[in-house]
Amino acid sequence: MNLLGIDTSSLACSVALQHGDDIIERHEEQAREHTRLLVPMIRAVLEEAGLSTAGLDAIVLGNGPGSFIGMRIAASVAQGLAHGAGIAIVPVSSLAAVAVEVFARSDAAEVVVAQDAHMGEVYLGAWRRGAQPGALFEECLHAQTIIAELDEMHADTRVAAGFGWQRYPHLLAVNEDRIGQCSDVLYPRARHLLPLGDDALSKGLAVAPEDLVPAYLRSKVAEKPATGQP
Repeated sequence: MNLLGIDTSSLACSVALQHGDDIIERHEEQAREHTRLLVPMIRAVLEEAGLSTAGLDAIVLGNGPGSFIGMRIAASVAQGLAHGAGIAIVPVSSLAAVAVEVFARSDAAEVVVAQDAHMGEVYLGAWRRGAQPGALFEECLHAQTIIAELDEMHADTRVAAGFGWQRYPHLLAVNEDRIGQCSDVLYPRARHLLPLGDDALSKGLAVAPEDLVPAYLRSKVAEKPATGQP
């Protein structure tokens, strides 16, 4: 299976290619550089594997939630490549990719991922360890308040990950009885999109490029705030 994973939903610009049993990746954390970095990184991993886009089975897209502009960059590139190669896109959660990395690096039973959504809120999701991580609740926008979906019984095996916890320390403070420890995994890495994409592909969850719907969560993300002026 040849799968190309890409994610630009956060500060990280991340690309990974699953080529048989090998994974080739490029990952850089640079603000506002995704447009410059993404296509050369894709070209580099394909060249290293000796593949063209025609040799791909699908593109696994980190589909957010996350930065509106960042998500549009990856989505546009994925759609263009998929159209040209005649292949499908497999949209997966960028938050879940962070959880997958934490599970791989620790013995955490549950991972709660928060990414900065601005306006004092985070994009929030949580997963339980399993052959494929199981979502504890639907991804959502969340204020800096108690996460009621998390009980206190499993706090010692629950890990917080993602930049949102650093951006809004009050969120961690009000949930200290529900979180056991914090991970240093802050942003999604494309190599951890790949198992999610492989599983989604096997379940028939791939979409045609023109049918891709980014998981913005904030429905009015592209609108200017109301000023109260006519």
